[in-house]
Amino acid sequence: MKLLRITAEGLPLFKEKLDICFYAQQRVSEDQKGVLHSLFSNIYLNPANGFIGINASGKTSVLKVILLVLDIVNNEPINHIKTRDILGDAKRALLNIYFYSEVNKEICRLESVITSKKTKTEGIVYSIASEKIWSKQEDGIATRKSLLDFDGKEPVMIRSGREDFLSDDVSIMIARNKKTGENTKVVNLLLFTNINVLLFPEDIPAEVITYLDPTIESLHFDEKDQKTVIYLKFKGKEEIVLNNPFELNNYLSSGTVKGIITFTLAREVLQSGGYIVVDEIENHFNKEIATTLIRFFMDSRLNKNGGTLIFSTHYPELLDEYDRNDSIYITRNRNGITAENLSMILKRNDIKKSDAYQSGFLEGTTPMYEAYMRLKKSMAAALKQEAAYEISKI
Repeated sequence: MKLLRITAEGLPLFKEKLDICFYAQQRVSEDQKGVLHSLFSNIYLNPANGFIGINASGKTSVLKVILLVLDIVNNEPINHIKTRDILGDAKRALLNIYFYSEVNKEICRLESVITSKKTKTEGIVYSIASEKIWSKQEDGIATRKSLLDFDGKEPVMIRSGREDFLSDDVSIMIARNKKTGENTKVVNLLLFTNINVLLFPEDIPAEVITYLDPTIESLHFDEKDQKTVIYLKFKGKEEIVLNNPFELNNYLSSGTVKGIITFTLAREVLQSGGYIVVDEIENHFNKEIATTLIRFFMDSRLNKNGGTLIFSTHYPELLDEYDRNDSIYITRNRNGITAENLSMILKRNDIKKSDAYQSGFLEGTTPMYEAYMRLKKSMAAALKQEAAYEISKI
C-alpha cells in the first residue's frame, strides 16, 4: 500500500487545510526516473519527502499527521496511536487519505471524520463518526490529473454503525486489509530526535558500524537469562562487556548511536517498501551522513520496492540533493501552521534551492529581521549593564 495524498481539515494547530502529495506532480524527464519509484503508467512516487522550516514552524506537527494517517490505514485504534495528540480537541477533523493498492491494482480514497470527547478518567477520547471508501482500477486512469478524481463514483464501503465487532476508534480499513492482506511497515523515529538509545537487541550490520565509526571492530548483542549483554570492541583494544544499552552512550558518539538506529531500520524499510519518518534528520549527523540516507531512498536500483523516507530539517543545503521541487514542503507558522509545496513557489528546478531558501525569497524561511534586531539590542543592553556592574565593584 502506497500513500498518494493526504488532506486534513479541522486540526487546531493548522491555519488551513493541510494537503500533502507523495506522487510526482511535475513533469518527469527521462533522467529523473532513476530517483523516483514507478507505480504504474506515468505515475511516479517521490521516495524522499522533506519538510523544511525555521524553528517552531510546524515541521514536527506535519510529521505527526502523516504518522497518524499511516497508523489509521494500518488498523491501529486512534486512542492507541502515539501521535494522536495532533488531533487536539478537534470537534470534527476530516481526513481524506488517497492510496494505491498494490494487491488489487487500484486507487482508493478513505474519508474519515474524527470527533473528540473529554472524559474525567481518560482525558480526550477520539472516535470515528463516519467513514467511506471509494476505489477505481489503475487501468482506468488516463492522465495524472484524473488520478485522484472520484467524482460521480459511489463508495464501495460505508461505515454503517452496524459493525458490532468494530471499535469506534478503528477504521473500516481493517475489513479491507483483512481481505487484501495488505499491511504497511511504518518506522516512527520521532522518539529518537533528541534521545539516542539502542533498544533492539539484533546484531548491527558491520557495514553500518564501519561507515559511522571506523574505529569500532565489532558490536553485537546476546540474550542471557532474559537479559541483554552487549559486546563492544574497538580496534586494538580489549572487548568491553555492557549490561545496559544506556551505557553505550559512554563509548559511542550520539551520531553513531543515532546512525546505527536509523540506517538499520532504513534497510528494513527499503526491503519492505514501507515508510520511515525522521524528525530533524541532521540532528547528531554531519551533512554527508544525512545526504547518504536521502540518496539511498532516491536510488531506484537500491530502493526497488518503493520505500519512502519522510523527514524534517533546518538545513537548506539538504535541498540541493533534489533535482525536483515537488517532494519538498516549506512549513510556516503564522497564526497557524501551513505546509506549501516548493513546486508551487519555485517553478524552475534549476535554481539552487538552498540559495532561494536562505535569501528569504520563499518568505517566512529566515528569522524575522525585526526579531533579530530586538535580540541584538537586548544582548547589547545586557552586556553594557554587566560591564557597568563590574566597574562599580572596583
